[in-house]
This record gives sequence, C-alpha cells and structure tokens, in this order.
Amino acid sequence: MSYANIYKNVKLVGTSHIAKESIEKITSEFSDFNPDIVCVELDHKRLQSLMSDQKPDRSLSGIKRYGLQGYLFAVIGGFVQEKLGNVVGVKPGSDMLTAIHLAKANNKQLNLVDQDIEITLRRFSKEFTWREKLRLISDIFKAPFSKKMKIDLNKVPKEELISKLMGDLKIRYPNLYKVLIDERNYIMAKNIYKIMSKNEDKKILVIIGAGHEKEMLKLIKLEDYKRDKIR
Repeated sequence: MSYANIYKNVKLVGTSHIAKESIEKITSEFSDFNPDIVCVELDHKRLQSLMSDQKPDRSLSGIKRYGLQGYLFAVIGGFVQEKLGNVVGVKPGSDMLTAIHLAKANNKQLNLVDQDIEITLRRFSKEFTWREKLRLISDIFKAPFSKKMKIDLNKVPKEELISKLMGDLKIRYPNLYKVLIDERNYIMAKNIYKIMSKNEDKKILVIIGAGHEKEMLKLIKLEDYKRDKIR
C-alpha cells in the first residue's frame, strides 16, 4: 500500500476473504507487530458461524428477519463466495479465522468491531432502490460482453484496483455502497477508536476487508481530531 496503514497504536491490515495471500499477510503482520489486542471485521453471529463451521442459514425465515432483498443478497453473496473459495481452495472467512486463532493461541484480547449482520441486511432491504436493481440486472447481462478486468483471486487487490472498484460501486450503486461500505466504515471506526482510546499503551491490530482500510483509517484519525478539539 502506498499510504500508511498505521496510526498511533493501531495498525490496519486489509485482506481479501478468499485470498491465500491474506492468510500469509495476517500471520506475518501479527508476528512483526506483536499486538496486545486483535480486532476483526465480524459480529457475534458471523463469528459463531465461522467458529462452528456451520452452513449458512438460508431458510425462508430470513425474509421475515431482514427483508426479501437482504435475504437474497445474503444467499446469493454467500453462494458466490463459496464458489470463488472453491476455485482458489480457500474457505471464505479464512482470513478472519486466522486472526482469531492467532489471538487465542497467544492469549491476546479479541474484539468484534462490525455491525450486527442482520442490521446491515435490514438496511440493505430498505435502501436498495428499484433503479439500482434494474442497473444490476443490466450489468449482469452486459458482463459477458464487457472488457474483462483481470483479478488474481489468490492475492489481496492492490490499492489502485481497490480505489477503482470502490469508486465504480459508489457511482453505479450509491445506496448499496452507503449500506455495505460507508455506514459500516463509520461504525467500525468508532468501535476501534473507543478501544484505542481506552488502551493507549497497547498495540492494536485490525483485520478488515481491503475495501474498508483506507477510508476507515481516515475516520479513526477524524475521531481522534474531534476529541482533541473538545479538550
């Protein structure tokens, strides 16, 4: 990365949830940084699912809990991740599991910093507009005829590619971007800053998806700036 991913006592590590490189990167960063606290991009429900190795809940009861659109997004998104994971031989979420196992094996404090997945999915059901749905259908049909972007699934995407993908997502699907990226970035940054401010003498390693890393670092710095202004 061309930008610094460390601020005061916090270091952010951006990963891809199905890339072998992510596992190696987390292991290396953990060894080099030797954190006191490890934060991961998970909530309690997703942690339980990963740790128990249980299959995703795709029962229709999910429609009632977080709406039809959120349900379909969870089912289809989970299915796609599974298939891509099978292609590269890495189970989705292995990056987070690696961080969790390292924290537990070395007696480090573990913190979950993401929003409850059901809240995110309910927000998705509420905010995803018909215009964006039609645009998504159009993009799916156009995809086979468009200029293909080469992405190595075994590696974490480079900063330039991440910026392009995030920029395209924000333009094409502003509400989807708001719910899946913006809102969660804000919540995770607030949670990390709370941990950071209460543990100023401890090193904190944060494992998050690469698409969140750059913006979250800005938000953490902003939280620190706001506190300094209040003092």
